[in-house]
Amino acid sequence: MSKPIWTCPITVDEVNQRARRSLSDHLGIEFTEVGDDFLAAKMPVDHRTMQPMGIMHGGATCALAETVGSAAANYCVDQNAKVCVGLDININHIRAVKSGYVTGIAKPLHLGKSTQVWEIKIYNELKQLVSAARLTMAVIAK
Repeated sequence: MSKPIWTCPITVDEVNQRARRSLSDHLGIEFTEVGDDFLAAKMPVDHRTMQPMGIMHGGATCALAETVGSAAANYCVDQNAKVCVGLDININHIRAVKSGYVTGIAKPLHLGKSTQVWEIKIYNELKQLVSAARLTMAVIAK
């Protein structure tokens, strides 16, 4: 078992509440699990997240990756003094998805004082890798 990375209290309910009335709501993103060193969220593949060709839109996949990584990053800092904001994201799309849900799991690669780097892997309902992202966050004064 790994040592918890969180510097402030985190629960699935808390993260979902914090994401209300944001892009997460619009895309149907729901946080589903908090582990000692990861945060997970799922997103439906439906009319909100598909491209005209009938498969999940890469931009929606990227939005899921940034949403789960950014949320996780902000629970690894003193929220009274710091905030984490996206600095860079890259994503590789590996497999198409036509329906159901995808799940993004964010794990840190680096938790520094001024930057964080997160790996977000996105899976379909068969636990097959759909996309892999790397998100760099800037840690700034609030």
